[in-house]
Amino acid sequence: MPARIHALPAQLVNQIAAGEVVERPASVVKELVENSLDAGARRVQIDVEQGGVKLIRVIDDGAGIDRDDLALALSRHATSKLASLEDLERIASMGFRGEALPAIASVSRLTLASRASGADLAWEVVGEEQQVRPAALSGGTVVTVRDLFYNTPARRKFLRTDKTEFGHLEQVVKRLALVRQDVAFVLMHNGREVFSASVAADRSGHERRLSDLLGPAFIEHALYFDYEAAGLRLAGWVARPAFSRSQADMQHFYVNGRMVRDKLVGHAVRQAFQDVLYHGRHPAYVLFLDLAPALVDVNVHPTKHEVRFRESRLVHDFLYRTLHRVLAEPVGDTADGGRMVPATPPEVSVPHIGEPQQSSMPLRVAERREAYAATLRWQAPPVEDAVAPPAPAMQASSGADATDDHPLGFALAQLHGVYVLAQNRHGLVLVDMHAAHERITYESFKRARDAEGIKRQPLLVPVSVAVSRREAELVEDNVAALSALGMEVDRLGDQSLVVRALPALLRHADAERLLRDVLADLVVHGSSQRILEHINEVLATMACHGSVRANRRLGIEEMNALLRDIEHTERSGQCNHGRPTWTQLDMQSLDRLFLRGR
Repeated sequence: MPARIHALPAQLVNQIAAGEVVERPASVVKELVENSLDAGARRVQIDVEQGGVKLIRVIDDGAGIDRDDLALALSRHATSKLASLEDLERIASMGFRGEALPAIASVSRLTLASRASGADLAWEVVGEEQQVRPAALSGGTVVTVRDLFYNTPARRKFLRTDKTEFGHLEQVVKRLALVRQDVAFVLMHNGREVFSASVAADRSGHERRLSDLLGPAFIEHALYFDYEAAGLRLAGWVARPAFSRSQADMQHFYVNGRMVRDKLVGHAVRQAFQDVLYHGRHPAYVLFLDLAPALVDVNVHPTKHEVRFRESRLVHDFLYRTLHRVLAEPVGDTADGGRMVPATPPEVSVPHIGEPQQSSMPLRVAERREAYAATLRWQAPPVEDAVAPPAPAMQASSGADATDDHPLGFALAQLHGVYVLAQNRHGLVLVDMHAAHERITYESFKRARDAEGIKRQPLLVPVSVAVSRREAELVEDNVAALSALGMEVDRLGDQSLVVRALPALLRHADAERLLRDVLADLVVHGSSQRILEHINEVLATMACHGSVRANRRLGIEEMNALLRDIEHTERSGQCNHGRPTWTQLDMQSLDRLFLRGR
């Protein structure tokens, strides 16, 4: 006899929802603080005890809740943020499901107190009692959550130590504080203030908050940018590759003010950094993507950490190209605290498989700096030949005082045949001459490749590869892009491909493995740079062997020529492996070394 179907009790339904929404105390804080932000709060205080298990109290000065809506706020699927399908398709608020408060109330002892704007009195409701009573509150809303998971002991057993749980909770508050610089935040733990962030009225204030929350080293190494195109805007701070991390613990990405973790975003960022980072290292960034709410679906998961872009290829292309250009900008210095506000370097002509052949998204940014005075260049060897180091060109020095037009200044001396010492208007510049010349040579190789095209090497014996029908169709759709990258692939049947040619620089590569790697990228991400990445690896090796070595004595003119090339070369701040190529010691730093002025 089949089991009878019956409706679940409301309490059980809410506890099931809590299993999706409330993972740990940090989840509770996220939901409650986002509600405060949706209410227009300008100050949010979070009081926590025992990592959030014993107590979480969120106090805000927002618009508040009317007395008649208090009990309803604790009902499942009750919300003020949407009323129709059209609203769901253009969500601008942080919350919208109407699940968080009833879910939290079902696994804790919750009290909701609020005083609506213009109301004479404040009111509160306790848990599911549905009985509203007067409260003492001057304005805004206070949500108190006690004894989290007291009635679901199995869930409580999965919680970690108080210190660990508070660490997760603190990270959530910091991430919210990073994006909402217009709101003041206070976090208290066991009666002690952990951090306090006042309202940041402008960019400098936002950077002070970044420094407080992420550490001063991040902002010292960060590049600020703000690009807009095709209805998309990407702004924020991305740390130079030399500030890479051993883990992805300093990656903060926001879509329309909502913090998200998205595979498409992660892939685009990794592609932008793949030419400048050590393997196994992770970039650091705080990035804000803004687009029309109708172009992004936030109704993907109850926690709202995941989103789905309606034009995913457009978003991926925009993210990759924007970050690629920011990281590619040659050396420059501005009055903006010594950090570079990048201009737009030249377009890369080689297409990426699965991406548009010509970008329809020109970036509107500040004009490029005035061109530097013409200088003689270091001549790189041809792309096809890995030869001995090129002889540096000679250039007459313009004098040590003419530094305004040259950010790296002019050479003073060479140290132990390894470092070039130069003087600019800020102080002393130290250059690792091999690392710098390696990047210069590598970028020269890439420019030559882009100008001349990628040479193709036909295979003596074509390689047949069995694939799925979808993969075969993907190759047919990308034949032109594959051909532009030197790889000739034909479709033999519904589930069969044949590789007839490879790029000349990859003529010894495993043709089947390379094709399968490209297909995997196309299936998952809709685009692939796999071939170009392998070609770049070969060029990087050639550049390493073709660059000036340690203990090679250089004259002043040769060192100045190297400095000018660093200033003109994309990504010149780091070598091909992600190490810095030069560093600045300003006069204040030098004075501190010698205790001057004390």
